[in-house]
Amino acid sequence: MGIKFVKRAASKITGRGESAIRIKPSALAEARKALTKDDVRELVKNGSIYTIKEKKNLSIYGRELEIKRNEGRSRGPGSRRGGAGARPAVSYMKRIRGQRRVLKSLKESKVIDNASFKRLYALVKGGTFASKISLLHHVQSTGVQLSEEQVEKLRHI
Repeated sequence: MGIKFVKRAASKITGRGESAIRIKPSALAEARKALTKDDVRELVKNGSIYTIKEKKNLSIYGRELEIKRNEGRSRGPGSRRGGAGARPAVSYMKRIRGQRRVLKSLKESKVIDNASFKRLYALVKGGTFASKISLLHHVQSTGVQLSEEQVEKLRHI
């Protein structure tokens, strides 16, 4: 292809801008031969294509604050801007994936049949349940018998 394509592909692969991508002069010929993203990925992996270090313009105070925040300081309610929705505690995706794992496990162990799996899956997708436990309580309220050890096992899936 060309160097432009290689830089653009490497930028997407590394998650940095095109201006941060560098190609070693000894690997220019290889880079020009790269036709696919996989070829570029190989060049990135073996170090022929690399990114320059990200520049951070932080003052001394900013550096100290960054270190403290990494330790968990300065995160209290007085430092927060915006509503509670601006800082979700548990992301939607994490919660949904856990609930779907529970459903899959229930279906594979033949605790629920395919029809109830589909119905429960749709409810999970709609955000009906706040957690895996609330999903399990709902399953039990529909008449499915689960032992305490089954519930405990499903909680940690």
